[in-house]
Amino acid sequence: MQRQAYQLKAGSIANLRLVNEELPDPAPDEVTVAVKAIGLNFADIFAIWGLYAATPPGIFTPGLEYAGVIAGIGPDVHGLKIGDPVMGVTRFGAYTSHLNIDHRYVVSLPEDWDFAEGAAFLVQVLTAYYGLVNLGNIQQGQNVLIHSGGGGVGLMANRIAKKYNAFTIGTIGRPDKRDLLREEGYDRIIVRGNTFENDLKEALDGRPLHLIMECIGGRILKIGYQQLEPMGRMISYGSARYASVGNRPNYLKLLYYYLTRPKIDPQEMASDNKSVMAFNLIFLFHHVELMHQMLEEIRQLTLKKPFVGHRLPFDQLKEAILLFQSGKTTGKVVLEV
Repeated sequence: MQRQAYQLKAGSIANLRLVNEELPDPAPDEVTVAVKAIGLNFADIFAIWGLYAATPPGIFTPGLEYAGVIAGIGPDVHGLKIGDPVMGVTRFGAYTSHLNIDHRYVVSLPEDWDFAEGAAFLVQVLTAYYGLVNLGNIQQGQNVLIHSGGGGVGLMANRIAKKYNAFTIGTIGRPDKRDLLREEGYDRIIVRGNTFENDLKEALDGRPLHLIMECIGGRILKIGYQQLEPMGRMISYGSARYASVGNRPNYLKLLYYYLTRPKIDPQEMASDNKSVMAFNLIFLFHHVELMHQMLEEIRQLTLKKPFVGHRLPFDQLKEAILLFQSGKTTGKVVLEV
């Protein structure tokens, strides 16, 4: 089978090349997916730049999630058939028209979802759920701060938190995202800026802060940690302040941010009775049983379908990445093949 795939050696978005190549038949436990939609993630950009610890060496195809149709089945695969619509995750390799993947990493696409919605779901919902539930141990009626509240993970985190009757505060980088957060049912909205510390206190209005979904870093992280209630938990799953718009990262800016990053003393944490936990979702690729366990728990929450804010064609990958970097997007940015 012939396929098209974006490939590069990490370092610059400008290195991305769309190549035609032969895709071998699926291995005995694999399926071939004809990809119809691809979800973009910050991890993709950091991998393209070579700043992600999990970035493959040499030439590779980026991309962590996709949706499409089963186009081939290995002899040891049961329960799937050619033509089945599916969504899935992969440890890189999704920026392509076709891929082979272990059948355990694809799940059925809900009947009323389109492919773009399928490509906007798994990474976002697993990140939000693992952070809030598995690590954050969210409890009924707690107060939760969710950064990047209008992004794919932020929207899912709010929906999950609301299943626990949480009071949710969403932060955004631009005021034009307020309407979306209101529609999603956030209790308070903060546009991050120089007054963030006071804005957070006003939003809490005397309430204790129990849980933070942290993906910004720097000063915002430090303020949130200081505001946490004793026994509060901060869950760090990213650091958006390291991102910038362009083919290459701003290395001087990265160095400054790295050297000035917040440093939290574990001994002080014990005295303050606060926790900071961090995770990289790619680890779930090696714990597929846990992934399916969480997906079953998520299914029981009956969440709404994901919000796809931007759809671009497959041949506009570079434009999609630049848009994603801009901070102007809401929901999920998806490529349609």
